[in-house]
Amino acid sequence: MDRKSGTKNQSSRWRHAINESRRPAYIAIADAIADDIQSGHLTANQRLPTLRQLAEDLGLNFTTVARGYAEAQRRGLLDARPGHGTVVRETVGSGPLRRPVAPGNLIDMTMNMPPEPQDPALLARFAEGYASLGAQDAYSLLRYQEFGGTHEDREAGAQWLNLPGVGGQRVLVCPGVQAALLALFTVLARPGDAIACEAVTYPGIKGLAAQLGIRLVGLPADEQGLVPDAFGALCAADLPKALYLNPTLLNPTTATLPPARREAIAEIARRYGVPIVEDDAYARLPSQPLAAIATLAPELTFYVTGFSKCLGAGLRVAYLTTPNVRYTARLSAVLRTTSVMASPILNALATRWISDGTAELAAQAVRAESRARQRLAASILRRAEYVTDPDAFHLWLKPPAPWTRIEFATHLRAHGVGVVVSDTFTVSGAAPEAVRVCLGGAASRAECGHSLEMIEDAIEQLPALASRVM
Repeated sequence: MDRKSGTKNQSSRWRHAINESRRPAYIAIADAIADDIQSGHLTANQRLPTLRQLAEDLGLNFTTVARGYAEAQRRGLLDARPGHGTVVRETVGSGPLRRPVAPGNLIDMTMNMPPEPQDPALLARFAEGYASLGAQDAYSLLRYQEFGGTHEDREAGAQWLNLPGVGGQRVLVCPGVQAALLALFTVLARPGDAIACEAVTYPGIKGLAAQLGIRLVGLPADEQGLVPDAFGALCAADLPKALYLNPTLLNPTTATLPPARREAIAEIARRYGVPIVEDDAYARLPSQPLAAIATLAPELTFYVTGFSKCLGAGLRVAYLTTPNVRYTARLSAVLRTTSVMASPILNALATRWISDGTAELAAQAVRAESRARQRLAASILRRAEYVTDPDAFHLWLKPPAPWTRIEFATHLRAHGVGVVVSDTFTVSGAAPEAVRVCLGGAASRAECGHSLEMIEDAIEQLPALASRVM
């Protein structure tokens, strides 16, 4: 039997199986693939039809077929390598892989998590770090500890911050960046006061401001980030209590403030005496990092960073440095009240990984994987209009008219792809027609590629047509 007739027979079998199945079409596709592997109709390393070819053969839309392939891959039946096609895995386990207990979904692209590189050497270092905790005195990690971290934890924090002139005595170890931001907003402003920020910015501060009764004043920003003149005009008209900035790979737009703007913002803050909260969560990702604003206006800047965006969100350890000891004492009191202390267990792990170089190797691996996924996105999203940065693991995508951001996100969600609409990030003014797409998380590169293909397919469709597909 030649390849063409074999493909025709395969499509016929799958079409019959889908028609007979009471399950969703994409699950039925994965079931049919599993049945063909078990029966020998599909063999190891055999190449499957392309998504578009199979969609045409089965009379289904592209998105449904893509979900079917992704579900089969999730079960361990297929390997998908963008640019090389989809093939049957060489080994699919000791027995037939048929129907899972519950149908799986495609990857969630809503949470802005770093990708998880599967480098064996790096994973081994992680395991060694975990094991090292067992070699310590167990009760020493279960007791109350000095607030702000031990001497060793603070010194490691200073090493990670990498700010000239900042030693361990100026570092507070906090239970995550969000906890540090809560303390900062509490100390710098009272209910009804205003804090300035980018008009489209990290959504975590919106929740904090609402909780504390603080007004956020959104300032104009462009592809290079916050516009300094807008900050200066606000200070002249209605002096804010502080300026919040996400200066590196801004979440969600990926903008990074260039040196000239950092200098201009520092000069304006110094002229009006406005404190700066520099949330540099992505500082370790750029291959060519820029000088922090904290180095330009150290007498005004509260600098905070952690591990959530360069290693993993589960390592809830952040490092905060303040302009002077008076603020350090006030923030210590607030943090002690709201969180008691950072976990000694996590502190010990973070200190070890900073000291032995594991944390830096992890950041490098995340950067490399982020760059690979950005190249993947560029190869798939050929019709999409979006902005990003080679070192970022998210992108800011503008759905083409007549799609609206809400319709576009709703359509993707119905097909198992979660993205976040711009309303979540908008502080003031009309929300732009855009969505944030995260390329990281636990999903593999191939799974990320499948979801990107669905986004590209949605871009090709009109909303009216998309609403009628399976």
